Amino acid sequence: MKYGPLGRSGLIVSRICLGGNSWGAKGRRGWGKFDEAEAPAYFKRALDVGITFFDTADAYNAGRSEEIMGATLLKMVKREDIVLSTKVGIRMSDSQNDVGTGRKHLMSAIDLQLKRLQTDYIDVYQVHRLDPYTPIEETMYSLDQIVRSGKVRYIGGSTMPAYKFAQMVMIADWKGYARPIAMQNLYNLIQREEEREMNRLCHEQGVGLIPYSPLARGFLAANRSKDGGGETERSKNDAQVRAGTYRDSDWEIVDRLKKVAAGKNASPAQAALAWLLSKPYMGSPIIGATSLDQLTSAAQATEFTVTADEAKMLEEPYQFRVSPES
Repeated sequence: MKYGPLGRSGLIVSRICLGGNSWGAKGRRGWGKFDEAEAPAYFKRALDVGITFFDTADAYNAGRSEEIMGATLLKMVKREDIVLSTKVGIRMSDSQNDVGTGRKHLMSAIDLQLKRLQTDYIDVYQVHRLDPYTPIEETMYSLDQIVRSGKVRYIGGSTMPAYKFAQMVMIADWKGYARPIAMQNLYNLIQREEEREMNRLCHEQGVGLIPYSPLARGFLAANRSKDGGGETERSKNDAQVRAGTYRDSDWEIVDRLKKVAAGKNASPAQAALAWLLSKPYMGSPIIGATSLDQLTSAAQATEFTVTADEAKMLEEPYQFRVSPES
């Protein structure tokens, strides 16, 4: 496992992050159905292969993900030996103020999240989604107050328009508030729209990317067939294949990914992660896992590199979904 700073900060993270969307999903989906009984084995393997960065959110399975992490992961390791990130902003109940990034919700949410996680502080606290009502100034002031209280060490953002994230950074600099160090956005070899604005902004502003779905919901593991079906439970039931969502250019990228991987004695999934890690603004891709071996494989992806020529070859077939003029 390789390690490095997250963005332009002194926070050192493993170059692979384990995401918590599956924790507490038992009964909700056919894959990734992990509860408190299954979680320890995954956390132990993650720690054994050097993963020290773990991500979750209050909205993941209505708080169960945070509860499971608190009850299992944080009992297995010294708190200072891991980096824990979580998110806030998506609706948690029918209460009118139990959603969004207003001061009332942020101040109550952080205490509930600390209780669920059974910890005194969160390393990276991210705005999961901005709401359409709260002024950015109110959100940034509230986040700064939470940082100053000691309940949070750093802040970040997740999926949002680049101009909104630019406002967050600008207001932080203008007012002397805590500055975002991380952006969790959707980014992988077949979903590269964020290269147009968000990734450039993050690179210029020293914000590290911690992208979710780095393997495009498993598509870049190259275990699917155009006709449907695959090697894993998730690939066998991939509705995107059945719906014809993947484009010819996506399948071409997978073919090229297989060639790059074969030349490195690696898997296509490892090569896809290595491509992400070759980007200068990359912090730590967030992976999910449905088997223990996937954690070992992901950690090994940090041990080799994708060259500039290989990256160019992998990127060449890509077709942006939105034109520059749109």
